[in-house]
Amino acid sequence: MGTVRFFRHSTQLFRYHIPTEYILLGLIEFLILFFSLYFGLELWFWGKNWEQHIGSYPTKAFLYAVVMQLSLLAFGVYQRQVGRFVDVMMLRVASGLLLGLVPLGVSYYFVPMFFLGRGVLVTTVIISFVLILVVRLSFRKVVKQHNLWPRILVLGVGDNANLIRQAGMLGELRGLNILGYVAVNGDNARNQADKKSDVIELDTSLVQYAEEHDVDEIVLAVDDRRQGGVPTTDLLDCKMSGIDILDMVSFFERRTGKIRLDILYPSWLYLSEGFHQSTFRNVIKRASDIGVVLLLLPVAIPVMALVTIAILIESKGSGSVFYKQTRIKQNNMPFQIYKFRSMVVDAEKDGTAQWASKNDSRITRVGSIMRSLRLDELPQLFNVLKGDMSFVGPRPERPEFVEELSEKLPYYAERHRVKPGLTGWAQIRYPYGGTDDDAKEKLQFDLYYVKNFSIYLDLLILLQTAEVVMMGKGTQ
Repeated sequence: MGTVRFFRHSTQLFRYHIPTEYILLGLIEFLILFFSLYFGLELWFWGKNWEQHIGSYPTKAFLYAVVMQLSLLAFGVYQRQVGRFVDVMMLRVASGLLLGLVPLGVSYYFVPMFFLGRGVLVTTVIISFVLILVVRLSFRKVVKQHNLWPRILVLGVGDNANLIRQAGMLGELRGLNILGYVAVNGDNARNQADKKSDVIELDTSLVQYAEEHDVDEIVLAVDDRRQGGVPTTDLLDCKMSGIDILDMVSFFERRTGKIRLDILYPSWLYLSEGFHQSTFRNVIKRASDIGVVLLLLPVAIPVMALVTIAILIESKGSGSVFYKQTRIKQNNMPFQIYKFRSMVVDAEKDGTAQWASKNDSRITRVGSIMRSLRLDELPQLFNVLKGDMSFVGPRPERPEFVEELSEKLPYYAERHRVKPGLTGWAQIRYPYGGTDDDAKEKLQFDLYYVKNFSIYLDLLILLQTAEVVMMGKGTQ
């Protein structure tokens, strides 16, 4: 299968589904950013020939557009929930554009040919903000029209169908137009008797109904397929008519970015696409990890020195600055993870492993600041250099927790098929938690990452990690 597949309402890139309307929005905003520099130059050099001052416009405009759009992506402006509140949208767009000035400034220092004067740059950023805001407000009105959303028909009205209803009420299926639930024979009798307003009684064939209502996907949510509840012939007709047919696990994987454990069955894991491991991918990922660490170290080392001084001042020279702990890495092998000490020296004086909790009394004042900014994890750059960890992957857990959770949660060991990471899919999609339920939720996201690993997904996670750090999300 190729890396890109096009659907009517979404585009699949490296097995990651992106709503088509957001791809269109991204292209429009890229053009806005590109031409904002032109408008900025025209305003700043009003009545003058700016070409003699600026040099190669296309190169500088392209760099500006790429850096700013990556910065906007890092602030999560292409997530569906951002458009719900105008003030949140404005704040994120403004923050993203301001953050983009940092890498632009660095690029000007190392590559002077890209340089733009401060006046031109500030004018361009203001123009970009105004134009993007206008487009966003227009886009916000357009996407409210349900005809732009994927049209979903659920086959089933029983217990499995209720899982989709519940996910919809929790906001996990935002951006989908669920037309209704079709009653079939294989559903729980009690739920069939409890008719709901969204239950559809077909008076025609399934394929005819699907074509008349412009259905994009049919989700198989039948409780018991052995009772003849799956209309095989009708589904085959729908498939041949270009309608996507998904089982429950694949539907939730595509629409929520996680693999639900409560409906997962072993055959789905070994029959579905994904879980690809290859020497080429591992070499590319390892080379990327080393390259990024070497780029970050000149910036990280001065910050680490300041953190070290802060810890020594607070502790008055007593206790260690660094903290190492045994964690589990790829293939269930133990390793020593390095961190700055953010808790009191005798945090686990009874020798029992404990989850960190909200407002944990063991966390020091400096430690609280470090955790909120993720500075306590900077020493893990050396774990990445050693090869124990990667930049992106499931967060490594302690052996005690791994043993405990492996007994409680099915497929928990599968998260150790890849290297653990400094950040991961679960970290940007779910807040920090120290309970078994939290571990289950994070495992569902970790399994999604292990199944769909790609360089593109790694880049997306790294960019969105910036939002998590700067917005202070998910810290304990």
